[in-house]
Amino acid sequence: MTGSAPPSPNEPIPLSELSERGIPFALIARDPGTIELLTGDVVDVDLLADIPLIGADDEAQEVLALVPFRQVRERGFECHDDGAPLRCLVVRDRAVIDREQALAQLPAAPIPLTDPGFDIPDEDYAGIVRRVIADEIGLGEGANFVIRRDFTAGVDADAATVALTWFRALLEHERGAYWTFAIVTPGHVAVGASPEAHVSARDGVVTMNPISGTFRHPDGGATVETLTEFLESTKETEELFMVVDEELKMMSAVCSDGGRITGPHLKEMSRLTHTEYVLRGRSRLDPRDILRETMFAPTVTGSPMQNACTVITRHERTPRGYYSGVAALFTPRTDAILPGESTHDLDAPILIRTAYLVDGRLRVPVGATLVRHSDPYGEVSETHGKAAGVLGAIGAIPRNRPTELQLPADAIDHDAPPVEPRPLADDPDVASLLASRNARLASFWLNPQDALASGPFEGLSAIVVDAEDRFTTMLAHQLRHLGLEVEILPWNAVTDEQVDSAELVVSGPGPGDPRDPSTHRMQRMREVVARRHASGRPLLAVCLSHQILADSFGIELAPLEAPHQGLQKTVDIFGMPASIGFYNTFSARVPLGTTAVGEAEVAADPVTGDVYALRGPGFASVQGHLESILSRDGMTTLERLVAAALSPVDA
Repeated sequence: MTGSAPPSPNEPIPLSELSERGIPFALIARDPGTIELLTGDVVDVDLLADIPLIGADDEAQEVLALVPFRQVRERGFECHDDGAPLRCLVVRDRAVIDREQALAQLPAAPIPLTDPGFDIPDEDYAGIVRRVIADEIGLGEGANFVIRRDFTAGVDADAATVALTWFRALLEHERGAYWTFAIVTPGHVAVGASPEAHVSARDGVVTMNPISGTFRHPDGGATVETLTEFLESTKETEELFMVVDEELKMMSAVCSDGGRITGPHLKEMSRLTHTEYVLRGRSRLDPRDILRETMFAPTVTGSPMQNACTVITRHERTPRGYYSGVAALFTPRTDAILPGESTHDLDAPILIRTAYLVDGRLRVPVGATLVRHSDPYGEVSETHGKAAGVLGAIGAIPRNRPTELQLPADAIDHDAPPVEPRPLADDPDVASLLASRNARLASFWLNPQDALASGPFEGLSAIVVDAEDRFTTMLAHQLRHLGLEVEILPWNAVTDEQVDSAELVVSGPGPGDPRDPSTHRMQRMREVVARRHASGRPLLAVCLSHQILADSFGIELAPLEAPHQGLQKTVDIFGMPASIGFYNTFSARVPLGTTAVGEAEVAADPVTGDVYALRGPGFASVQGHLESILSRDGMTTLERLVAAALSPVDA
């Protein structure tokens, strides 16, 4: 089958008539000069695989899908299920309209709001932040989590007219967005300016765009001086590195070459500036499968992804709806399609910086990324800033007063012209600060990921046991670069026979307290490590599994004074210094000066006694994540430890 061109329109519907006609439509601005108008039929489906990319005539068709957060259930993850539909606009007509012509047709009268405010008060939200830091990050459940609250208000106006008005305001006053859009379907309106492309696939090239760190512009606009303080912030830098690691896990799952990092860059918007990287790799997967494997962005959920969904369910009071989902545009390819290639390209921004209108109520969901350094009131302030960014852009609050969210509509200067500050990324000091970040990162992920002709372990195979942290996909990719044939198996699917028969077992990382044997996952990981170690056959244990292995030698397991989540350290690994990224809340710990426990040689911190690695006949283990972008010496150390595990004597 060959891809067909997107549908050719008849005479475009005047934008001013869209609300009168009452038809489903989408307006999308993806470049500075034009607007795409899509109209068609609405179909709600259950699964991503059901998105109707092929029509009744057996031809490829264009589809715009609104994918709700509840779709993570397809991956077996938890969520508050609100029944939000996976809504598809099957495009029958499309038109490309000049931006200035579009603005001339769109309504501009102010849309007043009533009863505005956050659904969760500031103090209550600060309390949630404290609990997540203490009870989740502090107990090893993950590195970072995004917890949202909603700004809500009443709107007494025709929904389609509201959508067109807000879309016009975004076109006039927002800048730097990846997509600016208005999507109107029966009973539901979504209008936004998303800064972030979650995932795209064009001609077999998959791109992801992790964005993190939020700099709210001060009164008068951002300057080099104020931005410099933001770029030097430890919290903001760590946030970005952690989400890059998390999205590399996804890239390694869908791309044969694992993915390459470029950046960092600044994403400058009208009220906010973010930092971002771009990840690219090649894939032959169906774009619906790519979307499923990348649900959803860690920038709006947390990491590790599966446990982040569980934490969100515990701490958020209401379902997310479409917040942190995606708007996915599947467009038929018009180039020559080779056998096995997809018929469609994919362009899917994250549904953030978006206002929703349902049954006369406006909802603007906003979240803050919580890490070990988070200040509760700082995160409260961040949600105010993000909500103000949306509300100001759509003209619901004064655009020059971003933190005052409850002013009446008649106080708004709707005619204030947008200010176009100079791009701060062009400043040499800012560019230098951004570039300096890469000095901390692993060259393995910064360089092209061409497949190796052979590696030091060519001809051998391994299974990687996944304990619900998809760092295993990155680890598997690195093992393949070392020549191994690798299969990843979930902890609840790997069999004793597979544990016994594999040439090398890599027992992987996962969230949680290694001292707690009450969960099925922790019980099974203990069984895997114990069974393989007892067999004397090659075992490499990573992070959580390293702690379990250490416990089997009688080594104490203890919580760290402060979690090591996204922390880069240079440590001694059996006589060689190694710069490694750590994501752990617990540590194996030996008395100072200990170099061996039983048959295990110990590499430990000379000051704290924290155990960084173990090795002995047929086994090796490591606390850090050698696959992380923070592990500059990750590949070298991984090769050494795999060699140690494969050797019956000390390596």
